[in-house]
This record gives sequence, C-alpha cells and structure tokens, in this order.
Amino acid sequence: MDDHHKRVIETALLCAQEPLTVTDITRLFTEDVVGAEIEDVLLDLQQEWHDKGMELVHIATGWRFQSRLSMREYLDRLTPEKPPKYSRAVMETLAIIAYRQPVTRGEIEEIRGVAVSSNVMKQLEDRGWVEVIGHKETIGRPGLYATTKQFLDDLSLTNLQSLPILKTLRRWLLLSNWGKRSWSLILLLLSRQWLSWMRTVKRLFKSTLKKLSKK
Repeated sequence: MDDHHKRVIETALLCAQEPLTVTDITRLFTEDVVGAEIEDVLLDLQQEWHDKGMELVHIATGWRFQSRLSMREYLDRLTPEKPPKYSRAVMETLAIIAYRQPVTRGEIEEIRGVAVSSNVMKQLEDRGWVEVIGHKETIGRPGLYATTKQFLDDLSLTNLQSLPILKTLRRWLLLSNWGKRSWSLILLLLSRQWLSWMRTVKRLFKSTLKKLSKK
C-alpha cells in the first residue's frame, strides 16, 4: 500500500471514537484491499509513532491510538477529576474472575474466604468488566462469571493470555521485597490506563494473589 493509503488509515485511527478492526479499515477504500497489507501498514505506523507522545496499540476489539504513560501525568492536569474508587473486595473479586474464569460466585467466596455481596458484583457488571456467560450444571445452576472485551480494552490487553502469569508475578513481587505484604497488583500493575491509580491500588489489594496461588 502506498503513502496515501497509509495516511488514510492513520487519520481514521486518530479520529475514531472506538478501536478499529482490520475489517473496519478495509471499508475505507473502494478498491479491494488485502487484510495482510493493512496489518503491515499498522505495524509500520507503530514504528513511525514509537518516539511520539501517542502510540498505536492492538487491543481486544481492534487498533487504537492512545497517549503514552509518560504523558499521563501532564494530561491528568487537564481533567483533574479523581478516578472512581473501588473497594478491596471489588478489586479482589475482579482479579479472581480474571484468573479463574469461568467461575461462580460461590467459588469466588471460597477463594476470598468471605461472602461476596451483590453490590460488588453489580459494580463490576455496571462497569462492563464482567458478565455471566452461562450456568454451572450443579445444584441451583449458579451463574458463571467471566471478564469482557471491555475489561481487556481498559487494561490495553489483546487477550487473556496477555495477563501476567500468576507464578511469574508472585516471583516478581518477592524479588521486589513486596512478598510479605502480598499486594495483589495482578491487574493494575500492568495497566496502561490505570497506573495513576497505583497508590490507591496498593492500599486496596493485599491478599488475592496469595489466596489464588494456594488454590
């Protein structure tokens, strides 16, 4: 594809309100365009923007431009609103669902060692991070919870395989001298969108990783 096609794709991505898939991008052109050619252009654009304040990333629902982490502290000054605060119970529940999905509410309670309130599950569902994808064939047929594509997008992840491996993350925490505190930074440590939440997360997340590794 020539430079003109590349500029069209770049402009569309910069102006798009939502991530664009390769199929979306093919609709920009009247002539037949091969998906492999578009993917090559996307990789070229990633390289061209590697030293700029924006970056082109591939997430679960497609491709999008987003600001780099190094720019986040400056951009936050334009929108000084505080991010929503989530309790330790909410974040631990989300971590368990992310790593043990599909999982029932009872199984979450078994791992955490305490009851999971309906309000916790409602917050996660309202945020669009988890959903019921089926029912377990057992007494009462409890709902099976799993994370959504919105969850992956908010963490700038392409798929669930992009989540850090539990054993690897636990070893990293120990090497970082954080092992005794067992902070469950499972989700938020690697989140491009939520690094500004780090101080809050350290206070809220403490025990989930240890509980998960024992189960």
